[in-house]
Amino acid sequence: MKEKLYIIKIGGALIDDEELLEQFLEQFSGIEEKKILVHGGGKLANTLAEKLGIEQKMVNGRRITDKDTLDIVAMVYAGSINKNIVAKLQQKKCKAIGFSGADANLIKAKKRAHAEIDYGFVGDITEKSVNRKIISKLLKLELVPVFSAITHDKKGHLFNTNADTIASVLAQALSVKYDVELLYCFDKEGVLEDVNNPESVIKNISEEEFSALKNEGKLHKGILPKLENALGAVKNNVTKVFLIKETELKNHIETHHAGTEICL
Repeated sequence: MKEKLYIIKIGGALIDDEELLEQFLEQFSGIEEKKILVHGGGKLANTLAEKLGIEQKMVNGRRITDKDTLDIVAMVYAGSINKNIVAKLQQKKCKAIGFSGADANLIKAKKRAHAEIDYGFVGDITEKSVNRKIISKLLKLELVPVFSAITHDKKGHLFNTNADTIASVLAQALSVKYDVELLYCFDKEGVLEDVNNPESVIKNISEEEFSALKNEGKLHKGILPKLENALGAVKNNVTKVFLIKETELKNHIETHHAGTEICL
């Protein structure tokens, strides 16, 4: 029987709210099973870019990462945010250790290839990108990896990589050895049929239902990458995948009644 592993992803809205982040990390540190935390970026990178006069370009909701922007996101994501989270977890007696994908060659990416758009230093990954052996050794040492959204290509280049995707590929890669539950924690009660009605949580979404909701225009842009990555995880042997409200982590671990479950 495989040992349980939680892989939990948090986003920028939570990172930007110091009080909510403290509450979340308290709940996270209380999880007794093996666990990994993956975090996004928050507003700090944009704020710093603005102060430095570095224009931020977006195409279809995706950041174009030129060299100056890469320097900023590497400093902010893998530096300030990652180490702040690790320090807060140490305070809560959680043996956290912070990483980018470049550390110990843990996540190796390829530069995003696109026929029409040069995304710059943006890296794409699959489950084969993950150094499962070393991460498993860290988990055996009772350490708690905390991953930022920075990867590398083993040729000396860093890449900005979608944190939702990092969580998904970590879950897929580690499902070979562990009973993995992947949790996307964000600021909604789950996937909502009506984004303005917190009571309209869709309890279960299959690939077929996802396609229907997408075609009907019922899914806002922010939820699409999470759902696409969640479905990718379910299709590649990840035991359970949920989208839940960040304040409901403890309740979900205890009851599994919170949020939206993604299923085949």
